[in-house]
Amino acid sequence: MEVASVWFWVIFSFVLVAVVPYFTSSKFVFAASIIVALFIIGGKQLGCAIIMHDASHYSLFKTKKYNDVIGNFLGAYPIFNNIEQYRPYHFQHHIATGTSDDPDLGLTAGYPTRLLSMLRKLFRDLIGLTGIKANFGLTAMHLGFIKYNLGNFIEKIPIENRPWKVIFRNAYYNLRGGILFHAILFTILFLCGKYWLYFLWIGAYFTTYNFSLRIRSIAEHSVVEDQNDPYKNTRTTYANYIEQILFAPLHVNYHLEHHFLQNMPSYNSPKLHELLKERGFYKFGLLKENYWQIIKMAIVKSDK
Repeated sequence: MEVASVWFWVIFSFVLVAVVPYFTSSKFVFAASIIVALFIIGGKQLGCAIIMHDASHYSLFKTKKYNDVIGNFLGAYPIFNNIEQYRPYHFQHHIATGTSDDPDLGLTAGYPTRLLSMLRKLFRDLIGLTGIKANFGLTAMHLGFIKYNLGNFIEKIPIENRPWKVIFRNAYYNLRGGILFHAILFTILFLCGKYWLYFLWIGAYFTTYNFSLRIRSIAEHSVVEDQNDPYKNTRTTYANYIEQILFAPLHVNYHLEHHFLQNMPSYNSPKLHELLKERGFYKFGLLKENYWQIIKMAIVKSDK
């Protein structure tokens, strides 16, 4: 059901934009439907990342095979990634959360920041500059020019370790899944007579997906009380229905609970959260009431 919920909203977004012209000739309404769809799809592309994440922990399904196959085809491949590279990388994040050895540190460092700086970051996300930069790097990782790292840390692989034969082999193994998925998606939309809807996916991938990813990353590990304390370097954030669509798919907002029990199915996270609350953990554990609090927390309030 968790995986199905992500793809339900993707299909809903495609259908929304496709049917609006049949009900109104208003260009404003059509443009509004596109904007709504872009934000929903961007949030659900984050959902794909969480499907990949949960499958990398073997918590999405009971068997390794289903975690790998479904996690790739409905999670990693749609966002041009793969579990084979992501899983060992992500385990290092759990081993070294918040320390200098945390590979995700670049996603969460630099906050709080000034209001203008935050606005510039979000602006770059929403016009596609962040997406272009991120995918240039991701492609370089898949080809083997730089070491796989999703936390903005660049480590070049020595030229002697990447002859053309190795580059083509890396391209085949690391990019074939994403290319296959997108060929299938485009073909389905083409056969439905709506091939142009495919560009909603690409548009969201370069824009609103990065917006959702940024806010989600800040919520989980930024502006914490003690980077080296596992009770103080990870945060849980409550999410209303819209926030779940944009920033918190598959209960990822219960992030401290996930760090406590990494292999726990995500749908059990709210139950663990209530248990921790009952036992008094959140008298000192990090908890925010909503994502607006996260955004305000990530902005410097004065020059003092």
